Amino acid sequence: MIDVYEYTNQGGRSYNEDSVGSVVQDNSGIFVVADGLGGHAFGELASACARDTLLSEWTPGAANRPEWFNAEIEKANNNILMLQQEKGDIMKSTIVTLSIDNGMAVWAHSGDSRLYYFHNGWLHTCTEDHSVAFKKYKAGEISREAIAKDEDQSALLRTLGGPDRYEPTIGGLQEPLIPGDAFFLCSDGAWEFLKDEEINIDLAKAEDAKHWAELMLLRMMDRIEGGNDNLTLQTIMIR
Repeated sequence: MIDVYEYTNQGGRSYNEDSVGSVVQDNSGIFVVADGLGGHAFGELASACARDTLLSEWTPGAANRPEWFNAEIEKANNNILMLQQEKGDIMKSTIVTLSIDNGMAVWAHSGDSRLYYFHNGWLHTCTEDHSVAFKKYKAGEISREAIAKDEDQSALLRTLGGPDRYEPTIGGLQEPLIPGDAFFLCSDGAWEFLKDEEINIDLAKAEDAKHWAELMLLRMMDRIEGGNDNLTLQTIMIR
């Protein structure tokens, strides 16, 4: 059984440009977090477009889920480009998405929204931010924790909403999921306030997906100051 909970909040901003959603059918499902860029609520249009494209096109049991992700994220990018023409303004979005097909997990992301995977007591980071700050971390110039506060954290190398540099990075598990496995998808407005070990600790205490999210949100709320970014998270537990 798949237990899922999702939460989004405008934070210290006047509007929320994040979007989150999921579709679950029996032992399969798709999960999406998208973080819109652009301002004046146009970012919300971009993120909602990215989310809705994938949710509306998903059906369980795709023969080649990585190929499906490539095609659908390209379609989402084209839909956002059409929105730009309609509104006469630039709007973009990150995306992180997970598909579970009868116990097998595949994911894709473009931008700096993240996916974490918990298995057998260990938390694994499935995605690497497409950002200048993350490149600096990989080069040893800054620590992983410093990414959230780095001056280049918002300098993204890939996003949906452009003619190029939208292509996703795709990954997946080689073994079937087992009861006790869990996933955490989130926008940068959430992960910047959490340490990896804290995500792990809160999962160990949690009774269900909602409780896990609430424990992490309590940590975030203690650290958030005025003017913080929109924050969005999605927690998934395999029962």
